Amino acid sequence: MSQFTAASETMADSTEPLRSPRRSGRLGRIRRREPSERLLSGAVYGTVLASSLAAALDQTETPPNPGYDAVWVLISVLVAAVAHGYAHTLAHHTVTGDRPLVHAARSVLTEWPQVAAALPTVGVLLVAHLGWWNQSTAVRVVLVFNTVTLFGWGMWATRTSGGSWPAAWKVGCVDMLLGLAIVIANTLIK
Repeated sequence: MSQFTAASETMADSTEPLRSPRRSGRLGRIRRREPSERLLSGAVYGTVLASSLAAALDQTETPPNPGYDAVWVLISVLVAAVAHGYAHTLAHHTVTGDRPLVHAARSVLTEWPQVAAALPTVGVLLVAHLGWWNQSTAVRVVLVFNTVTLFGWGMWATRTSGGSWPAAWKVGCVDMLLGLAIVIANTLIK
């Protein structure tokens, strides 16, 4: 009887983190941390993707059309988010026990930080479309803004995970290098 009780308690413990809003132990800490990790990774990925797309759109030989470019960046980031969510579904569909379509929808919806991170780029390109800037200026503004944003994402991630200010500055600088790499590549390719 004691083996049965121990087995049922183990089963209850293994399913409790999935059902209970109060999660305990290491799995609970990991699951509570998961949304901020997903937010950070999606935001960094979306910022880098939007910067890369804006820089690439600035290189075309066709006349500038920042309104078209803004739509193109938004569609590209949306498709990338859907593809990323769908890839998670393919990789993990057997773990959840959900129907694949339900899991796919949930997984795609969790990619919203990637799309949200691209919205400032879309906004700057739309402002250029209104005539406030030319496309080259808009792309420079996007690259500077996104590089500073990457620094901020690194700082935020380190501080929220309990890291010190010096560690946050280091991580912020490493994240900022991603943006600087795009700026340098954009300059060299021109």
